[in-house]
Amino acid sequence: MLSTTKRATLYKQQGFTLLEMLLVVAIIAVLAAIVIVAINPTKQLGDTRNAQRSHDVTTILDAVYQYAIDNNNGVPSGITTTDQEICATTGVPCAGLADLGAITANSKYLVAIPTDPQCAAVCSISGTGYHIIKNTDNRVTVSAPAAEAGKTISVTR
Repeated sequence: MLSTTKRATLYKQQGFTLLEMLLVVAIIAVLAAIVIVAINPTKQLGDTRNAQRSHDVTTILDAVYQYAIDNNNGVPSGITTTDQEICATTGVPCAGLADLGAITANSKYLVAIPTDPQCAAVCSISGTGYHIIKNTDNRVTVSAPAAEAGKTISVTR
């Protein structure tokens, strides 16, 4: 049989103290904070949305370019020398917006005009969040003015 002193010593050595548990939790919290800062989810999400914007701008410009080729260098009538937001759909009022219904008609060039990933915050009513303008030489520029992290997204052709 074990004496009371030996039994008390064995019992006392089992488990962790509160201080040891708090130390482990603190270390895990510090490591988790370092990992979250290193990953920076806000920046990652912004970069993802910017990649989508870049893709959308190129898609819109490609459709306008295809339309121009098929119509002997005539760009859709909705594109002017004034920078305008692109209208999202045909048939709804597009007052003050660039109506590109010609490139979505019969889904020949585009099925639908893409919208900005954060359209609820950056689009006007019936708008897409993307802007279009042509210069006097009929060069067309499509841009995404709501790009994040100070990026400029625009393509000219």
